[in-house]
Amino acid sequence: MPHYHKLGSIPHKRHTQFRKPDGTLYQEQLFSTEGFSNDYALLYHTHAPTTIVKCDDPIDVSPKVAEQKMLKHRSLEGFKVKPEADFLESRKAVLVNDDCHIVLAAPQKSMTDYFYKNADSDEVIFVHEGSGVLKSCYGELKFAYGDYLVIPRGCIYQIHFDKPDNRLFIVESHSPIRYPKRYMSKFGQLMEHAPFCERDIRTPENLQTFDEQGDFLIKTKKQGFLYGIHYGTHPFDVIGWDGCCYPYAFSIHDFEPITGRVHQPPPVHQTFETDTFVICSFVPRLYDYHPLAIPAPYNHSNIDSDEVLYYVDGDFMSRKHVTRGMITLHPAGIPHGPQPGMAEKSIGAKETKELAVMVDTFRPLKLTQTAIEIENNGYVMSWAE
Repeated sequence: MPHYHKLGSIPHKRHTQFRKPDGTLYQEQLFSTEGFSNDYALLYHTHAPTTIVKCDDPIDVSPKVAEQKMLKHRSLEGFKVKPEADFLESRKAVLVNDDCHIVLAAPQKSMTDYFYKNADSDEVIFVHEGSGVLKSCYGELKFAYGDYLVIPRGCIYQIHFDKPDNRLFIVESHSPIRYPKRYMSKFGQLMEHAPFCERDIRTPENLQTFDEQGDFLIKTKKQGFLYGIHYGTHPFDVIGWDGCCYPYAFSIHDFEPITGRVHQPPPVHQTFETDTFVICSFVPRLYDYHPLAIPAPYNHSNIDSDEVLYYVDGDFMSRKHVTRGMITLHPAGIPHGPQPGMAEKSIGAKETKELAVMVDTFRPLKLTQTAIEIENNGYVMSWAE
């Protein structure tokens, strides 16, 4: 839940007359991901946001599941996903369940001839490589290496990249993405013990109103199908908005790590939560400072969740042979921990430069055909080294 924000021109009272210079009404729209019962934004359009002029035949884009049930540690070489020109075609789901899709993408070109709306899922787009601007009716969000872009479901957007070399780690959530409850005061402010605060949240800026009519293609994903819906007016025709439901950016480099005398458990790295999974950020930090501390993580059993770790950059004290963009999956039901020798090797180390994103799901994940194609088949035996 981002904090309250407003941009552009809005009327003094909501749901009241707000007129253009020619005397006609601006069109008010309530945008919310939970009906009328939770956070929302009010947008004021130059034209009605309902003018559909044509619909294309839907295309099946549902992930192709290759393995539904398994109890084995897995590893994927994420950078083996080949770059593709188109943003949507580049998105390859690798791990999925009924709550979320974990997606890799290497798009080469900006979205210039269409817009995109995910009608099913909130999205968290982690920028591993590349930079550019996320554009929406709320304004613009500049992004670069290490940024999380959090986009509420139903938000129409375009991404414009600065260069063709881009790598994205995307999590699509079928339930709303929030800040962790334990970081929040009862009035909705991030509290002092939280590892980030409102100052770290980047809100949309440079709101531009496109008062244009024509044929504007919004590719909309709904229940595994992509629908081409053509609007008669530009979707970014908003003159102003306010509220608490909008896309925002947060840099992993602004996450302040929580450390202690002995090894801290993964919840201290939590960054976002949903009803069905959490997202954590592992960032450069000082190691534990007890004189007998073992910085490497202790062996632990995954009883309630599947653990996915996406390796971004740096050296990792618990594992050898880590590559950039590598994904590990440790499913619920079997323990895992540091490779042989890594716990001893970590003793005496003062800090780590590791950077990674973790997703813990509360229900089992399934592997897609893309995941099988980029799998490191020897990973399950790496604890025997």
